[in-house]
Amino acid sequence: MSSFTRADMAPFHRQSPIFQLLRGLSFAVIALVLLSAVQTRAADRDKVAAFLQVTGFDVAIDSIALSAGSAPLMLGLEEDAFGLEWKLLAEKVFDIELMQERATDILEATLSDEVLAHGAAFYASDLGQRLVEVENASHLADDEEKAAEGERLLEVGGEEAEERIALFKRMNHAIDPKDIGMQAVTEIQVRFILAATYAGVVELRTDEDGLRATLRENAEEFAEEREMNSLRNAAYTYQSFSLDELTAYTEALEDPMMMQLYELMNAVHFEVMSNRFEALAIAMGQIQPQQEL
Repeated sequence: MSSFTRADMAPFHRQSPIFQLLRGLSFAVIALVLLSAVQTRAADRDKVAAFLQVTGFDVAIDSIALSAGSAPLMLGLEEDAFGLEWKLLAEKVFDIELMQERATDILEATLSDEVLAHGAAFYASDLGQRLVEVENASHLADDEEKAAEGERLLEVGGEEAEERIALFKRMNHAIDPKDIGMQAVTEIQVRFILAATYAGVVELRTDEDGLRATLRENAEEFAEEREMNSLRNAAYTYQSFSLDELTAYTEALEDPMMMQLYELMNAVHFEVMSNRFEALAIAMGQIQPQQEL
């Protein structure tokens, strides 16, 4: 699926350091989404907790922690630049309970009973639970193996393969119809790099405007890479599903209420992710090496 599916949400693609942040919503977009999602009656906390479990969104939040290992690469540092302290630091910052609490707090305040019930009903169905199972497993799968197998599946060719790819693209559009994911690439990465700069982890040889301009120069390349990664991930994740099942899933995602649900869940997911990466940058300053970026 696309960057906005639970199957592909949390773990960054580790093969390209900058691409590891192609999973975001800008803070302005997040704020607008959360404000527009507020309903006259929000869901209570117990319902939200049950919703997270039945949809597998709790696993998507947990798996944000898997992205911590790639943080040094995004700053131009070696993966082992922070030595033995790194594992303890990452575990402390990407605390599972803290992330779940933050996600639940936001959803409790913004997710309406109507939208919650709609999403929960689909994912509680037989098809929905099978989807949750494979998507949860995909979160924890090895990135390189997943990419290689997904690529192999995409190259099979034939009419059915083309139909599957067409469905994957429809899923991507349903998840992010306004294509706001790419708008957030610069915002999330810039905030992480600037936080690391302020913490003394790296020295930035340009100002914020220059950093943004550099990232924009590569936007088209990253957009293509993101799309291909989404297709590879979808091919891998949903390989056991028939065309009829994939069609049913696609149509479910295209329902306006489901699109509203995903807009909110994506905003929450990336708010948690962005918050933790900024916190990580600050914490890295306490054990940091010095290097120009």
